[in-house]
Amino acid sequence: MKRLLTVLAAGVPLAAVMYLPTASAAPGNSSAFAPLPCSTFSVKAPAGTEVESVTAARRPGGTVHGTGILGGTVTDVPAYCELTVTLTHPGDGDHAKVRTWLPVNGWNGRFQAIGGAAYAAGDNGVGLATAVKYGYAAATTDAGVGDVLDTGWALNGARQVNTALLKNFADRSQHELALVGKQVVDEVYGRAASYSYWNGCSTGGRQGYMEAQRHPDDFDGILADAPAINWDEFEVATLWPQVVMNNEKTYPSSCEFKAFTDAAVKACDPLDGVEDGLVEDPARCDFDARRLIGTKVVCDGKELTITAADATVVRKIWDGPRTPSGRKLWPGVPVGADLSALAGTTAPDGNGNVKGAPFGVPAAWVATWLEKQPDFDVSTITYGGFAKLFKQSEAEYDKVIGTDAPDLSAFRKSGGKLLTWHGQADQYIPTQGTVAYREQVEREMGGAEVDDFYRLFLAPGTDHCGLNGTDGSADGLAALTAWVEHGKAPGTLPATLVNASGQNAARDLCGYPRVSRYKGHGDPAAAASFRCVLPSRR
Repeated sequence: MKRLLTVLAAGVPLAAVMYLPTASAAPGNSSAFAPLPCSTFSVKAPAGTEVESVTAARRPGGTVHGTGILGGTVTDVPAYCELTVTLTHPGDGDHAKVRTWLPVNGWNGRFQAIGGAAYAAGDNGVGLATAVKYGYAAATTDAGVGDVLDTGWALNGARQVNTALLKNFADRSQHELALVGKQVVDEVYGRAASYSYWNGCSTGGRQGYMEAQRHPDDFDGILADAPAINWDEFEVATLWPQVVMNNEKTYPSSCEFKAFTDAAVKACDPLDGVEDGLVEDPARCDFDARRLIGTKVVCDGKELTITAADATVVRKIWDGPRTPSGRKLWPGVPVGADLSALAGTTAPDGNGNVKGAPFGVPAAWVATWLEKQPDFDVSTITYGGFAKLFKQSEAEYDKVIGTDAPDLSAFRKSGGKLLTWHGQADQYIPTQGTVAYREQVEREMGGAEVDDFYRLFLAPGTDHCGLNGTDGSADGLAALTAWVEHGKAPGTLPATLVNASGQNAARDLCGYPRVSRYKGHGDPAAAASFRCVLPSRR
């Protein structure tokens, strides 16, 4: 979380500031290959592509520094061979690079593909290095696009959407990554990987779901956390807090937003049977923001009074986007999440005036892909205009990048396993969007049978991609490999959570739809003090 705040303070608005895989399954039957060949060879181009180039380089390992805005560092990385294959789709003018890192010694026999973040389709080196450190052969693709905030590829010179690169980013390139990466592993090590995994959070989580939906045979196991699924809807929906502030002409400060969040957490914390600084199910929290009207708060040394207008803004943000007639469009920011992440404001000007500072990812989606004007002023969007943009995004982009198809029967038939955790205090991707998708899959495929191949775990008090080490931790990859390789389906997912006071708490996350309830005795910071139960009806 500290790194997230540091990056945001520096003016970097990211949908997935930290998506990097941290937990890793212990190496299996590792094998040493000496000497490991690290040279180019002929790569078979996936259907519809041509291979433009193949390069190979032996790397000494040691400390690996992540590139681009996200940065990051991984130490004690073993020596590896880096093989890069550049693909193009004839007639599209694209150049998508697939990078595969292969440990020189100690390969665990597994292949791991690493997903991207925000508008980056792939990893910046930190995820690859982490995977290699734990014995995996790992690969990622840049899909021919740029870094996390780079949307310069979106439109052509005529201000029309570059459909080829959008297709790469949405779906095509990650499938080609699976084909090329596994081919490279087979060629270099002389045998195929025993198991293949996808690992990603946020954009990387969406990519994992897309693999399950459209390319069910690519991976044995998919770890897809805080997934940016329903992309065409949630990207517009997460601009809603700015639309609310602009239309209500009220801009609460981050300090005032925190007062609302703290009050809501305090009110709803006991619903799981114990006050431990964690809201188990924010969707069931009915705290009314109007209760704070007239409350005094001290912000930057000044005493402020919460107004009815402030409360209206918060109520609308928690409630989520609606049409002017009141029809619900999408879930709102979860109670307990940092409201200022999407409802950012500028510093006061000389006259004390502030204005909205929109989160860059949804603002870019609306301005670039919907309005086709990268410099479009999103502060001009009315409530009615917002509803039209939401509908436009669904109509134009659902089939391309929606990633919301509920029929996973082909993935189930392939024997694949899908595991997801999502923070209940995700400030960037509303948790209930992931819950809604899971419920759609159940309706499509039949209730409890879905647990045979797809499990969802919700993490109380956890922010975006937080269990990757920025706001707690969980070893989702270890749970996934045990499920895939040994048939040990995870009933719970052990995690370390961080409560409202900043203290760690051990908790076994319950498989959806079960929720955690305090047993009535024992240390609230100990996982053994809780049990998983079906939620009571509302």
